[in-house]
Amino acid sequence: MAAREVEEEVKHDGRAESAETLSSLERTQTLPIQSLFPYLYFMIRDLKVAKQEQDIGFYAGFVGATYFLARTFSSVPWGMFADKYGRKPCIVISILSVIIFNTLFGLSTTYWMAIVTRGLLGLLCGILGPIKAYASEVCRKEHQALGISLVTSSRAMAFVIGPAIGGFLSQPAKKYPNIFTEESIFGKFPYFLPCFAISVLAAVACVACIWLPETLHMHHDDNVQDTNEMETQVVDSSIEDRKAKEHGSRRVVSTKGLLKNSHLMLAITLYSVFSLYDTAYHEIFSLWAVSSRKYRGLSFTSQDVGIVLVISGLGIFVNQVVFYPLLAKYVRLMKQIQFAAVVSIFLLAAYPYMANLYGMDLKIVINIASLLKNIFAATITTACNILQNTAVTQEQRGVANGISVTLMSLFKAVGPAVAGILFSWAQKNVTGLFLPGDQILFLLLNVVSVIGLLLSFMRFSGCRVK
Repeated sequence: MAAREVEEEVKHDGRAESAETLSSLERTQTLPIQSLFPYLYFMIRDLKVAKQEQDIGFYAGFVGATYFLARTFSSVPWGMFADKYGRKPCIVISILSVIIFNTLFGLSTTYWMAIVTRGLLGLLCGILGPIKAYASEVCRKEHQALGISLVTSSRAMAFVIGPAIGGFLSQPAKKYPNIFTEESIFGKFPYFLPCFAISVLAAVACVACIWLPETLHMHHDDNVQDTNEMETQVVDSSIEDRKAKEHGSRRVVSTKGLLKNSHLMLAITLYSVFSLYDTAYHEIFSLWAVSSRKYRGLSFTSQDVGIVLVISGLGIFVNQVVFYPLLAKYVRLMKQIQFAAVVSIFLLAAYPYMANLYGMDLKIVINIASLLKNIFAATITTACNILQNTAVTQEQRGVANGISVTLMSLFKAVGPAVAGILFSWAQKNVTGLFLPGDQILFLLLNVVSVIGLLLSFMRFSGCRVK
């Protein structure tokens, strides 16, 4: 329903293709991340860089971290580029980088080739900040929250498509010997097919950019005022007064000035902490699910992991399209974040005990737990995105989202690397400590969520976020 409202809005403004294009673009930048989780463990094993099985998680963590670390250094420059030259050129260049470097990643024959191609992909993929700014600009004020929700909904579709692609298309010569032979390119490069499929989807999205309107200079003064009216839901009157003085004037965006915006920095801090938590969770879950039972894992196949993540992605999509708009209408943003964080902490504490289950009981429980965990994560992400984009004026959103993506990417780079190291340590210390290694692992992961929860109750100077 929410997605339909947003689409009707862009039709009203003569931009009927924008909603669908926006969705495909968001999916394109998310697919290379989500498709990796089902097969990363097996890819690191096949690259023969780990000396023993318990070390696979250590090396896998750095592959996951490289993309986000590279994006840390490029996000603000991409935001400045988008504010100066427009959202559309930035988006097109980013999609082209996905086509090239995601394909090369699938052809990796060494661990370092995988690291370098993921790094270049993260460095040149500057779509995340501009596309969030675009989502808030392409719609009128009454649909701006829904527009940002649409971005998260599109990411939810990537949560469905990505794991399915990674889980079912990796190692095709082993899974589908009647279709793919060991002598074919897909047999020699067992992880090329999922990457190639994503690159094809990216190429289609790149063509769709032809119909994408530029929004940088689309909004006039009345629209900026409308944005200020929307911000009364989440910002202090002192921030509104400051923006009112800026009303009617287009100025050069000061990064230093944005860093002094307490409301913006609180939203970015929350976004970054919970991004670290979410990324570390995905890294740990994918490694834990496929690892051996003797290390307190679940002994899942890549298809099993793919199915779990697909079901979670479908749940996120339904929640964002059907339920989240109602939640956003009646529940304040900070309350959404706090409730989702609290429930996630209790939910994650139960994960280690799921290793005691087998068969259908295990699959039912793990699917329900993963579904709820990812829905709560999407709720937090959407709330943080709305807080960020309502904290600044339109001409500041490219740089503001660039700052956000920079800090978020830095935290996301730390997440997989530390998660991989801790996972490897946990497998080497299954017993012999005050708690089993897997319980300590999930306990440490929950500490990050507790930090985010505590930050949500803070009130920075001049900032009263509700």
